[in-house]
Amino acid sequence: MKRNATAVWNGSGKEGNGTLSTQSTLLSNAQYSYKSRFEEGVGTNPEELMAAAHAGCFSMKLSFVLGAAGFTPDEIKTDCVITLENGAITKSELTTRAKVPGIDAAKFKECAEDAKANCPVSKAYSMEITLDAALV
Repeated sequence: MKRNATAVWNGSGKEGNGTLSTQSTLLSNAQYSYKSRFEEGVGTNPEELMAAAHAGCFSMKLSFVLGAAGFTPDEIKTDCVITLENGAITKSELTTRAKVPGIDAAKFKECAEDAKANCPVSKAYSMEITLDAALV
């Protein structure tokens, strides 16, 4: 399976602007710029998209890991913060809260750590990845 996206950038790094489009067309010429990346401008940015990818991948992997252990989650909610420092993406911080009937905290933690280590996005990121996982 292959997925793709396209970025088009026009102009200089600080004054220019660009668009991002995805194969699924969920993003279709979504704007991004210096301001949306490094300030609080309108539009998306690569780090936001990385955070969405990691949160989504981790949540789905955790559902599979829980299922293999005999548990079906009612809900898994994961937030992800990507840190950009000195021109490098240095960290991905996952925070997940889940409603999983019948599981104890120790088994849930084990499943969450498995998902963190083995979701495809975690495997692709060569940075520190932290996890704060709790049942709610």
